[in-house]
Amino acid sequence: MNMQLLESILTAYGATSREDGVRAVIAKALEGHVDSLTTDVMGNLIAVRKGDGTGRRIMLSSHMDHIGLIVMDAEEKGFLRVCNVGGIRPANMIGQQVVFENGAAGVVFADENEKSPEIRHLYIDVGAESREEALAIAPIGEIAVYAPSVKKLGEHRLSSPAMDDRIACFIQAQMLLDLPRQVKNEIVAVFSVQEEVGLRGAQTAAFAAEPDMGIALDVTGVGDIPGHENHVPMALGKGAAVKIMDRSLICTPAVVDLMLDTAKENGIMVQREVLPYGGTDAGAIQKTRGGVPSGVISIPCRYIHSAAETVDIRDVQAAYELLLAVVQK
Repeated sequence: MNMQLLESILTAYGATSREDGVRAVIAKALEGHVDSLTTDVMGNLIAVRKGDGTGRRIMLSSHMDHIGLIVMDAEEKGFLRVCNVGGIRPANMIGQQVVFENGAAGVVFADENEKSPEIRHLYIDVGAESREEALAIAPIGEIAVYAPSVKKLGEHRLSSPAMDDRIACFIQAQMLLDLPRQVKNEIVAVFSVQEEVGLRGAQTAAFAAEPDMGIALDVTGVGDIPGHENHVPMALGKGAAVKIMDRSLICTPAVVDLMLDTAKENGIMVQREVLPYGGTDAGAIQKTRGGVPSGVISIPCRYIHSAAETVDIRDVQAAYELLLAVVQK
């Protein structure tokens, strides 16, 4: 596993709608290893590996964007007022270090005496002493994300902001680098934008690609942490998850069966996933044009949408092996 590439993808700035830095890292890694590499109007990076003409066109999608806080205004004493871009939990933001695209740093806190803070109670302290100084550091419309910090936890776990969904971007990129030169199926691998605000990049990419099948790669929630009450069976260290349903789609049964059968044939450890919340790019792919058979390979992840999203490297390896096997089948 190329840990240098993984860390480069995890630590690149890439707030929702500001994915340029992530795209540049991935494009540099893939240059010369795919048949074409383009960026569409939305900002999706699209890498194509041509097949031998006897197979199908498979669209893959993993999203580059990272949730954040967008600057709305600043108070006279220099504190930035913000609203969310994507699914922000206020409690997860309080006390966290954040960075803007221009490199400016800040810390997030909430109004004093708010027992149940909402997004409107959050502010970013960038060290300014006036409204003018604060907006010079981070103008209205700039987006702050969790400051990058990749940490190894124990023998098998890795924790970092933006694991959702950069870990899947890494898997998808690594698969393209390792894919044999001669393949049957044409692979249209999309590194998508704006997933966190409505699967927007994947929607337009799928319409343009006209795939015969769609596979999204994304993280999924787990039930192996204290106090979890949703009866979610997925857990770290038990393999990749083959999604059956979430709020964005019910996966095409034939695609689910393909993934489960491929895992069994190749001795790849997998879990069956039913998620009562959330969504992935597959929800957009499945509904494009006249409909596309679609499924999802998921990476179990703790603490999603926090500064400490945590995965198990063994599950990452299983997801990589499953994807590599499925696209060649």
